[in-house]
Amino acid sequence: MSRDEGSSSAISSPLQFFSMTPPSWGFGTQCRVLKEMEPEERGLYLIHLLLSCVNHVSVGNVEYANLALEQISQLASVEGDTMQRIASYFSEALAERILRSWPGIYMALNSTRFSSLADEILVRKLFFELFPFLKASIVLTNQAIIEAMEGEKMVHIIDLNAERYEQWVALIQAFSTRPGGPPHLRITGIHRRREVLDHMARNLIDEAERLDLPFQFSPVVIDRLETLNIDNLQVKTGEALAISSVLQLHALLALDDEELSRKKSPIPSEISCRDRQRMLGELLRKDPVKRASPSPTESATSSTLTCNNSGKMDRFLDALWGLSPKIMVVTEQDANHNLPTVVQRLVDALHYYATLFDCLESALPRTSAERMKLEKMMFGEEIKNILVCEGAERKERHEKLNKWVQRLEFAGFGSVPLSHYSMSYANMLMQGYKHGLYRIVEENGCAMMCFQDRPLFSVSAWRFR
Repeated sequence: MSRDEGSSSAISSPLQFFSMTPPSWGFGTQCRVLKEMEPEERGLYLIHLLLSCVNHVSVGNVEYANLALEQISQLASVEGDTMQRIASYFSEALAERILRSWPGIYMALNSTRFSSLADEILVRKLFFELFPFLKASIVLTNQAIIEAMEGEKMVHIIDLNAERYEQWVALIQAFSTRPGGPPHLRITGIHRRREVLDHMARNLIDEAERLDLPFQFSPVVIDRLETLNIDNLQVKTGEALAISSVLQLHALLALDDEELSRKKSPIPSEISCRDRQRMLGELLRKDPVKRASPSPTESATSSTLTCNNSGKMDRFLDALWGLSPKIMVVTEQDANHNLPTVVQRLVDALHYYATLFDCLESALPRTSAERMKLEKMMFGEEIKNILVCEGAERKERHEKLNKWVQRLEFAGFGSVPLSHYSMSYANMLMQGYKHGLYRIVEENGCAMMCFQDRPLFSVSAWRFR
């Protein structure tokens, strides 16, 4: 059996070998066969069962979906190997999707589910410490800002998800040693919890005072990013603006989906290449100042543009473009989790999350309480959102880098290649984890953060054009 290059070792290209219905064994035979399975055979069969289950769920065949879930429960375990663990969370998500057909039962079972701020902070801290992705993102983002702000006297940074004060402590330290002296630095932190922003403010103000760097921190508390009032950012004339977005933009695509459904546009989703070119031309004529000179990438990707050019995402990016940022750095998951059907999403999510679970295999013991908390409270909740929710409730709409490039260029931003220095430094940091299995691959000036050659996160830099 061949192995797909770049896929997780847990689910390396077995999907095509299975039919979509479980074998019709008797209960006694089934139990005996399942118990006698070797780990590799068990992992392949779990994939088969998950695919069978999601197909039955997608057509409303609850009886057969239940049979598949029953067999999965005999093989899966949150303390087992990668495939056993991931099967536990995927089967839980599929069961929850079935339960949503009975709102009373679903709401009763979920009425007491909540996460405290302490748990939320803990799992995000664990992700930061156990994986190198956010650390590498900080290196790439800070270096892009430093290079873009060379010679600037007043620098304003807008952090769209102000969670990690360590990032801006490192930047303050770098600015304090800048030839010619540090700039006057202002950071606007955006978060839904005031206490998180207060904690960040205290740490940054202390560090700036220690290094005698002129500094100001402006907190902005909002429930959701889409409710952000751009006027509250108070960008001033003379400031050189930088924007940092870490794993934030994809959630806005949920609102585009809701808006598109509400409009019920009569324009079909499949349109001809000529129609797409005509639509692009009309849009360019409407805004000649902003999009007078389409880039080669815009021209090359115009044939893939959809009709949805006026959603929340587009308006949000337009608002950021209107601030004339000198640099904007975007970090996003690199996956196809925004596909229209639950079957399509499950297949890609299996590969993606199995790779993340593989990353933890040598980092923590299988029975580690911290590991299980991270897998359940972060990855498990993301998997549920991808498979259970639709419309505006489905926030985890991760997309591949090429779609973000298309979207940002269409919004009027110009690509800024990440420097060789920042790529090399971030790559050294990545390879220091797990025997060098992590690495960064350069793709058209952007950074693809990979585990065993499978891209998991992307970092790209942009400027006002």
